Amino acid sequence: MSNAASALNNRVANGTVTVREMGLRGMITLRGDLSDASLKKACKSLTGQDFPAMGKANVDGEKGLCWMSPDEVLILVPHAQAAEAVTQIEKAMKGKHHLAVNVSDARALLSVEGPYAREVIAKLAPVDLHPDTFKPGDFRRSRLGQVAAAFWMADATTAHVICFRSIADYAFRLLATSAKAGPVGIF
Repeated sequence: MSNAASALNNRVANGTVTVREMGLRGMITLRGDLSDASLKKACKSLTGQDFPAMGKANVDGEKGLCWMSPDEVLILVPHAQAAEAVTQIEKAMKGKHHLAVNVSDARALLSVEGPYAREVIAKLAPVDLHPDTFKPGDFRRSRLGQVAAAFWMADATTAHVICFRSIADYAFRLLATSAKAGPVGIF
């Protein structure tokens, strides 16, 4: 049996912002009726977080909930707890239509930290990231350049980006290059 390793071995790039791979993180895709009380209760018991509204992420440390679509939520837990979390979801949702999949090893989590974090992502994603429009806790599925990604503002100067593990190196380099180019001054 092999040991789990993060996509980029905790790589860091420093510039006008710091871009870092955040190591192993447990990620579970849960699809179903998001208004179902059993589904919401299972999510809260796993993360301690309130269920997110549309386009929101409720994340504290390694645990959180991200709204992905009208029938999908992404559950964040410590990597070592992901398999057991899926088992708990299966028990809580027994007899109800749902799909819970541990996608931890198929995804990577990156962080963009610093006063120009918004601008670094705004250069790459077709999303209005103005602070009046995209506030801490706001979550979007979009793209960076031409690759799929999802991101949210953890606070006013920190964004977290989720992408497929297979393109983590590309996404990291894209963000680092955007950061190296410096601020544009649009926010």
